[in-house]
Amino acid sequence: MLLRRARANQSEMAREVHPDLESAAYGLLVRLEECGGQRATDLAAYIGVGKATMSRQLRALEELGLVTRAPDPADGRAWLVTLTDEGRRRVGRVREARRARYVSQLAHWDRREVAELARLLHQLNRVMEK
Repeated sequence: MLLRRARANQSEMAREVHPDLESAAYGLLVRLEECGGQRATDLAAYIGVGKATMSRQLRALEELGLVTRAPDPADGRAWLVTLTDEGRRRVGRVREARRARYVSQLAHWDRREVAELARLLHQLNRVMEK
């Protein structure tokens, strides 16, 4: 149930960033916001998609004005993908709205319960990264 709701939330957040944004591409934008410039191959590996799929998603994000590509200073043959200022603004606005919803929904919980939930979700995320 939690994963189904998370998937539905991701679709909603993607539409809030841009009405034409695919749900799967939202995760790319969040990754770029959190980690800065990334190579397409690194993004593909992180998301778990092939090179062709990643290329198509990045092209769509570029066309929406949310990301840009520039030569990688460490390797002139590679390109780094980064959020544009507009992309950073839109993703930040959506993530902040989501945080505010969670704060509101958990406001009636005991602080220890919230801390325990955070601890367990952190543990779940660590296990799933392996």
